[in-house]
Amino acid sequence: EIFLGDRNITHEKPELRNTAMVFQNYALWPHMTVYQNIAYGLKLRKKSQGEIEQKVRWALELVDLPGLEERYPTQMSGGQQQRVALARALVVDPEILLLDEPLSNLDAKIRYRLRFEIKKLQKRLNITTIYITHDQEEALSIADQVILLNDGLIQQDDTPEAIYSRPRVKKLMIKLT
Repeated sequence: EIFLGDRNITHEKPELRNTAMVFQNYALWPHMTVYQNIAYGLKLRKKSQGEIEQKVRWALELVDLPGLEERYPTQMSGGQQQRVALARALVVDPEILLLDEPLSNLDAKIRYRLRFEIKKLQKRLNITTIYITHDQEEALSIADQVILLNDGLIQQDDTPEAIYSRPRVKKLMIKLT
């Protein structure tokens, strides 16, 4: 079963769960402008045009992309596309934000900078975030809590410091030392 707070959402339609996701490849609509991409979830939720405009402007400011709303994803850098995808996810006020390797397609310099921007946004908005990564440095630097999975089973659930200094699984110790 899947619970969101005390609400069982196991059998709810995904669009009714009040979650948002940023995919590894960002999944931006190439035929839509930045504005249209960010507004998409709000339109699906049948928000008024005024609310859509207000929230899209807020999201663009939040991810530091004001003035780029008329561009298309193909006219943007990978870092900018990642921030559009993040804005699109945050604009719907999700209870949980799911990030599936959102930085893996970026070069190391941008990845390093954006990981801290994501953590700062997460803290500022006080939103529960599940961040999936295979990058040890990313996991240890961005997380308050790390869950190590192996073959779909939880191997360790702890703070980044404890995972690094006291790993419980020999197979994982090799990767952490």
